[in-house]
Amino acid sequence: MSGFAIRGWCPDAWHPMVAGDGLLVRVRPRLGRLDRDQALGLCDAALTFGNGLIDLTSRANFQLRGVSEVVWPALVERLVELELVEADPVREIKRNILVSPLWQDADDTVRIATELIARIAELPELPGKAGFVIDAGPVPVLLGEAGDFRIERAASGGLILRAQGRTSGVDVPPGTEVDRLIAMARWFAENGGLDVGRMSRFAAELPDWAQGSVKPAPAAGAFRPGPTPTGAAWGVPFGQVSALALARLISDPAATALRATPWRLLIVEGATFAPVEELVDDPQDPLLRVDACPGAPSCPQASVETRELARGIAPQVTGRLHVSGCAKLCAATGRADVTLTGREGRYDFSGEGRERLALGRDEVLALFGAG
Repeated sequence: MSGFAIRGWCPDAWHPMVAGDGLLVRVRPRLGRLDRDQALGLCDAALTFGNGLIDLTSRANFQLRGVSEVVWPALVERLVELELVEADPVREIKRNILVSPLWQDADDTVRIATELIARIAELPELPGKAGFVIDAGPVPVLLGEAGDFRIERAASGGLILRAQGRTSGVDVPPGTEVDRLIAMARWFAENGGLDVGRMSRFAAELPDWAQGSVKPAPAAGAFRPGPTPTGAAWGVPFGQVSALALARLISDPAATALRATPWRLLIVEGATFAPVEELVDDPQDPLLRVDACPGAPSCPQASVETRELARGIAPQVTGRLHVSGCAKLCAATGRADVTLTGREGRYDFSGEGRERLALGRDEVLALFGAG
């Protein structure tokens, strides 16, 4: 598997990444949505080719874990059959598009994202983590999510093109949004973007047609578990769920499709909100305030266990908690009030205006009164 052991990029189905439990194979559903057959097919693939665990990523993608190099080609073939992965690896790697998960049929988000997918071959080669955000609903919901080239709703009601790292954007005439996105991506690639990696780190002055002073509309409030206009939403602790639990969820006769979100929440179209095994239904559950990577032994970079420790101390933390197996802090979704970082088998603590280094597990639990 050494051929797959690359860091600093985002895996996809054609370019898996090595973890401690096998290959990670990422699936980017179109519009962040899987219909019932696709969802059940994904669960079956996770059980057949992987270890039965499915991650929900901060890009609203699904990730199958524990895949061996031997079965990986058959898995990709199955995902292509399900129309969850492009048959062309070049198209697949370019299709890094985050859309508002609250889209409605035929709205601006659907219209723009569908056209961008259809024209994906027009995009240049981009850095591995560079991506697009289509946040064209009535109110922006993705302002806090990473994405280099963005279409967003403005306070005026129109749409703007905005480069990540800039606080404002430029009005976009209706029907030209994809033209502008492709043009910005080409400009970025042609002016050194491949070396810089992300638009937020790109200091070059934008071209005149991409500069503007129009700010996005104020963001919507935090999205929580509960009923939604299209069905119901549940939290996914640490962004991971078993394929068996997910299959039970979508097997509900009323459920018609799954929608992924970048907030470790799943929306089930048509479903009635009720408690579900493995998922979070309480909007105040402390696990909704926790970021924790897989930790040891699932990740070869980690030297400590993370998630069981996070479960034990989360109720004692009033703000956001981040538990990382190593100093890379991969799971972070934003600023944490309390951070525990693995180092040589022990934990470094920071937060609440203090710091303590090289704590053992029992010392961490005692520190939070959870021992």
